[in-house]
Formats: sequence, structure tokens, C-alpha cells
Amino acid sequence: MFIYNPSSGKANADRYKEITINVLEGLGYEVIIKETEKQNDATIFARQACEEKVDFLLAMGGDGTINEVVNGLAEQPNQPLFSFIPLGTVNDFARALGIPLEPELAIEALKMNRTQMVDIGQIGDKYFMNIVAIGEIASRVAETTVEQKTKMGSLAYLLEGAKAVISSEEIEMTITHDQGVWKGTPILILVALTNSVGGFEKMVNSAEVNDGKLHIYIIKQAGLAAIARMGAKILFGNLEKDDGVELIESTKVLIESQDPLYCNVDGDEGDCTPLEIQVLPQHVKMLIPKKVDTKQL
Repeated sequence: MFIYNPSSGKANADRYKEITINVLEGLGYEVIIKETEKQNDATIFARQACEEKVDFLLAMGGDGTINEVVNGLAEQPNQPLFSFIPLGTVNDFARALGIPLEPELAIEALKMNRTQMVDIGQIGDKYFMNIVAIGEIASRVAETTVEQKTKMGSLAYLLEGAKAVISSEEIEMTITHDQGVWKGTPILILVALTNSVGGFEKMVNSAEVNDGKLHIYIIKQAGLAAIARMGAKILFGNLEKDDGVELIESTKVLIESQDPLYCNVDGDEGDCTPLEIQVLPQHVKMLIPKKVDTKQL
């Protein structure tokens, strides 16, 4: 089954559709084509793929489309092998898995026969594959327009985050995890499954796609100078070493706040606190490109 979102990637999905079908047929597949028209279509199609016991499920779209597919696959029997062609603005899940960000290369990479089991996360009755963010910054980022994302990419997230830092109110939060309880007034909490957040591939440097852990980053109250310092550490992959940051690794977490706070799940607005989050270890079987030995290049 081939699910594609015609509105993704500046409406370039149609341009790559026929190329993709030709490659799939060349690999010996009989292709069932499903085009999304509205929200949650990809979830419905992915569940249908499980029910019909298809061999391989391929999606084409941005992180929102891929999130919908993961929600359709989660906790279903007869899950097919899964992969995707990234057409979004940030494409964090593709970055974490090593799937090429150039659509033509990602399509060609379908010929590379390597599989890997990857973790997904559960938040309430929904699922995610990359990141949950809670706090004023997360709320601001959720308000970032499609036009801003298209023009500025990751910079749009940084700009909205900076605005939130300037105007942030202190909200008491409680985080219950495997090792105990944390209390304080952070400006942001990140619950990550992969290393890539907002296009920054070293944001959560300790995360692996199948380590069975939630990587919880607590960003404490800080001014713009401290945020700038953290930004530099993000680029070098050592954010957890900053004095204004705490890192907790856990298989599950309960996040409560003095006042309700909405979260951002894989780039889209999610539910508000309290939030229960857990990892589903090695839950989805992915087709991903073979690793390249850079020493031989």
C-alpha cells in the first residue's frame, strides 16, 4: 500500500508519485494507492493495511502524515513492513533513521533491503514517533504558520521559542518518572524518542531509535543569554551538560502542571496536562537505507 499526501512538500507529491510506483513495481509489488484528502485519512489507511495483511506500507508526506500512519499501525496485529518518503519542512523522523531528505534519493533507497525495529511513544490514546514538548514555548511553536515553516524551516521554531522565553510565566510542574519525582518551574519539557528535534539532529544526542527509553529534557527558567548558550550546546550535541538543563531517562512519565498546558506532539498541537507518556519498545518494523561506512569514502 502506498499512502501519499498530495499537499505535502509544497504540493510536490504528484511529481514523485509515478517515480515511486515504478520503483515499487520494479521490486515486485502490486501497489494499492491511497491518497489522503483530510485529517486522519492516513491513520485509516494504515489500519486497513494491517487488516488486509499487506506486505509493505509506504507513505509519502511530512511529519504530520507519518505521525498519522504510526497511529494507524500502533498496537495492531499483522503490521506490515513500513517506510516513507519525507516531503515535510523538518522531517525529524527521517533524519533520525537516516532516510535521505531528498525525495529522489529516498525513493531510490527503497531498493536497499535493511530492516530495523524502532520505538514509538504513547500519549493518552495517541501515538508519536519523535517528540512531545510541553510548556509555553511548545504552545508558541504550535502556532507557527505553514508559511513561516516553509520560508524559514527550523529558524521559525527558534523565533517563536525566543518570544516565549521573553514572555514566559512561571508554572509549577511535577514530573513523575521511573526514578522518582521532579518539581519545578521549567520553561520547556521535551520528551524525545529520537535525536532530531526541529531539524537539529544533535538536539537529543543520547537517543537511539530503539533504546526503549523516553529522553526527558527539562529546560529550567532562564534569560535570553542562557538560551543562546543552550543553543550552542544543541549544535554540538551536549545540551544535557548545560547547568540550565536536566536529563531524565525513563520508560514512562506523568507530567502535571499547576495550570493546564497544551503539548506539541510531533509538531502538531496535542492534549493538555496532565499527560501520561510511555514508550512502546521496538514496536514498528522499518525499511531503512543501509548504513554507509564513511571511512571508505
